[in-house]
Amino acid sequence: MKYTCVNCGSRSYDASQLCNPTSEELDANFCATATDQVCEERRPDMQYSCEACGGMAPDAEHLCKPVKVR
Repeated sequence: MKYTCVNCGSRSYDASQLCNPTSEELDANFCATATDQVCEERRPDMQYSCEACGGMAPDAEHLCKPVKVR
C-alpha cells in the first residue's frame, strides 16, 4: 500500500517515512503548505513552490502556480 503525506504530498510505501501519512487517495492541492509544515528530511524532495502562496510540493500538479525550485 502506498501512503501520501497530508502536509506535503510526499509518497512512500512505509508510512513511518512521512510526517503526516494517510492511505486515502488525495485529490487536494498543497497550496498554502508552509515550509515549516514539511519535515526537515523531506524538504529536499520539494521540487516545486507555488508563486501565489509559497506552498511546496514534490510534483507540479499539486500547486496552482508551480515553479521549479531546482
